[in-house]
Amino acid sequence: MNNLLAVTHKELKAYFSSPIAYIVIGFSALLFGIFFASNLAYFQQLSLQAGLGMGAPDTINVNQMIIAPLYMNVSVILLFILPLVTMRTYSEEKRSGTMELLLTAPLTDVQIVLGKFLAAMVLYTAMVSVTLLYFGFLFIFGNPDWRPVVTGFIGMLLMGGAFLSLGLFVSSLTSNQIVAGVGAFALVLVLWIINWLGSTTSSGTQTILNYLSITEHLDDFTKGILDTKHFVYYLSFIAFGLFLTVRSMDTERWRG
Repeated sequence: MNNLLAVTHKELKAYFSSPIAYIVIGFSALLFGIFFASNLAYFQQLSLQAGLGMGAPDTINVNQMIIAPLYMNVSVILLFILPLVTMRTYSEEKRSGTMELLLTAPLTDVQIVLGKFLAAMVLYTAMVSVTLLYFGFLFIFGNPDWRPVVTGFIGMLLMGGAFLSLGLFVSSLTSNQIVAGVGAFALVLVLWIINWLGSTTSSGTQTILNYLSITEHLDDFTKGILDTKHFVYYLSFIAFGLFLTVRSMDTERWRG
């Protein structure tokens, strides 16, 4: 446990002693603020139209029109930002020559991988937690249902963990940070749009592609629904990504 925490502390220090953490948190907060302001303005417009009887929807729900779309907007932000978080985790170690020191330290591959993953999750949790400040305004000035906010936050953590585990694996394959970042983005993008292919395939294939889609499983979380199949999907995805990273580390150790 001490070794695991030591690796996590080392990675967190690397994040927060450089501009990486502050850029990631600040940029994501800025983008989320833009999405929040846009959705809120649209909600206010519909509310005004409903009050004036100008053909607005019969029911205007703040959870369906602001909170759920905002979480989906955050998932778009993750597609671009999280590869920037993971691209240096192993690539920088290889480029700077510290990978050999890491592999010869009294650490197991599992401890190294989990330590780096936990550090990335701490940074990611801090990034997503900033967005909760915006939701605070909705509770101060309105009366939204709190359950979709909580379940949506859980879903975002699980999705982010899946992105990070995949990014760690890609970073472990190369010493070039740009290649690691682009590779992680490409793989996540494939999992993002894979369900789009389902519209041109048979129903059985469409069901499989929808299940593999990393965004399809987020939808229920944003509606306040906790379904075990979504937990199984994300946790299995995280475990598989970390397993591949451990195997990659093991291969690197034998090469060294």
